Amino acid sequence: DFDVNGNSDVLVFLHIQKTGGTTFGKHLVRDVRLQKPCECYTNKRKCDCSNSKKHVWLFSRYSTGWPCGVHADWTELQNCVDGHINKVEGQSQRRYLYITILREPYYRYLSEWKHVQRGSTWMGAKLKCNGRQASLEEVPFCFEGDDWSGVTLEDFLACPHNLANNRQTRMLANLSIVGCYNSSALSREERDLRMLKSAKENLKNMAFFGLTEFQRETQLLFEHTFGLEFLQDFVQHNLTHAHSIDLTEKQSLAILKANALDAELYNYAKGLFVERL
Repeated sequence: DFDVNGNSDVLVFLHIQKTGGTTFGKHLVRDVRLQKPCECYTNKRKCDCSNSKKHVWLFSRYSTGWPCGVHADWTELQNCVDGHINKVEGQSQRRYLYITILREPYYRYLSEWKHVQRGSTWMGAKLKCNGRQASLEEVPFCFEGDDWSGVTLEDFLACPHNLANNRQTRMLANLSIVGCYNSSALSREERDLRMLKSAKENLKNMAFFGLTEFQRETQLLFEHTFGLEFLQDFVQHNLTHAHSIDLTEKQSLAILKANALDAELYNYAKGLFVERL
């Protein structure tokens, strides 16, 4: 019963790095059949997605930008979206419907390594939790200088506070319940358990989520969930750059170990996804 033409419903897209979220985000602003489609301009990064009631129905990188920080996670969005929209549209009662895309963790991790190797840092990420940003003591940089370009997979895996590790679990969990980025608040085991449980819960409570590996099904589930229709069909790219990387068994095992929580979350997500279909 999502009302794209009303003045209270908002889709909030939680965009996790390297999940195909950029492609999905572009579908949202360019391809949804609407009475008043988003207006996108070649010289602007953001599209105008306000409906006829001057209400913006979509909170995402290509409609609102990153007002809550670059690739804001569940914890940040929960504490920021309403305040931001109130500033823009004035105080009002709204219903926020969270949506996201998850990807098989092994290839997502490889894809992030390659992205960082090319010079990306996501420096605009705020990592806010309980009202403050994570300190450098809590999340030290994995590199010195401007970026980590040219990083080997070994070095990428060796950095203990690499935010790529179990990224999907961390970005979907309520980090307030594990002491935010203060890793000494709980034992590693307890922190992991709570974070995974919270991520599963939040995923289950999302109005919609898709899986990178199932583009067609993701499209159909979105259309069915929100009563909207895409003008362009989603395309499945099974052979991504990440699939063409040759790794040793030792490297592969290290990636799986660094993303054990994400593997469990993804298995849970697949089951839930099939149920929702």
